[in-house]
Amino acid sequence: MCKFIQSTQDLTDLCKRLAEHPYVTVDTEFIREKTYWPQVCLIQIASRDEAACIDPLADGLDLRPFFDLMQNENVVKVFHAAHQDIEIFYNLSHKTPAPVFDTQAAAMVCGFGESVSYQNLVQKLLGIELDKSMRFTDWSRRPLTEKQIKYAQADVTHLRDVYEKMLETLHENGRTDWLKDDIERLTNPATYETDPLEMWKRLKINSTDRRTLALCRALAAYREEEARRLNRPRKHIMRDEILIEIATNAPRTAEELNDLRGVPNGFANSRTGREILVKIHDVLAADPSTYPELPKPFELPRHARAVAKMLKLLLMIKSAESGVAEKLIANFDDLDKLAADKDANSPLLSGWRYEVFGKFAEMLKAGKIGFAYNPQKCRIDLIETK
Repeated sequence: MCKFIQSTQDLTDLCKRLAEHPYVTVDTEFIREKTYWPQVCLIQIASRDEAACIDPLADGLDLRPFFDLMQNENVVKVFHAAHQDIEIFYNLSHKTPAPVFDTQAAAMVCGFGESVSYQNLVQKLLGIELDKSMRFTDWSRRPLTEKQIKYAQADVTHLRDVYEKMLETLHENGRTDWLKDDIERLTNPATYETDPLEMWKRLKINSTDRRTLALCRALAAYREEEARRLNRPRKHIMRDEILIEIATNAPRTAEELNDLRGVPNGFANSRTGREILVKIHDVLAADPSTYPELPKPFELPRHARAVAKMLKLLLMIKSAESGVAEKLIANFDDLDKLAADKDANSPLLSGWRYEVFGKFAEMLKAGKIGFAYNPQKCRIDLIETK
């Protein structure tokens, strides 16, 4: 029978046993369609000896024993695609779990490609086809059936074997430290903090007008704060396209706001509409020197464009050779700056990235290596130049 934890005492006892193990595997089931904050509906956790599902919706359940385990430095917390799970725990406890291991990140340095799914990883490493028949289950409904709980537990029971195989591969290849940057990002609280005044940068704004940008900043910050306060999705407060339309036209009156395309009837006379008009007034009354401007994108010099294209080809070749996903080695911005010699502190010129890619990029730029098509193997090889 699957363990289903619904009391604080059972949770305390479970976490005490789990704390005796070197690692635990962790997963969550949550819903977020109608809220700003994700609502965690189930927490799955397993050691090598046992597995359980914790019911965070159970009346009177205190999750502090679980969060204490998440902070236990002697126990590695193993996730697959950890970001959303850690975000949930951070929102609930104001702390990130540590130490952490992410099998999806590990898969990118072990030859499994970018963003490999848990289902595919289990199939490739363990030869097991996971049952995904309940992936659209409403995990907030109670009671959960034995079948649902068993299904949820599979997300952490197979993860134990995946983790151990990944760890073995990383040790054999000497790549354990290659995950350091990703793990530091996952465990850094700043990863999960959002400044309302920075939310405008996520909008697709087709304007460089500073007044329009200032209005986008103010309206996006207002929307973010309202979404948090009401615990509603941002789009339920105001959709992106309406926000940008309002910022572009800067209506001063309720009549002007109501006349804008896409603005719902009566919106201007609602509390939200009235507060938006106040925000617009405040921005228009402010000193224009305080208005933001879009940062100028890095423009690749003409002489470096061919070099950048060759570096992209080199990246593809070295990624295939090393079994490390391209995006873990470098992004195109990194390559452009390397091509133009604009970043002396490039991550490509130190550490494992230098060994896998950076030193070959330097040789390519110096004319010491080039490319040649290999017709026997139908591939492009690197060759030394004379």
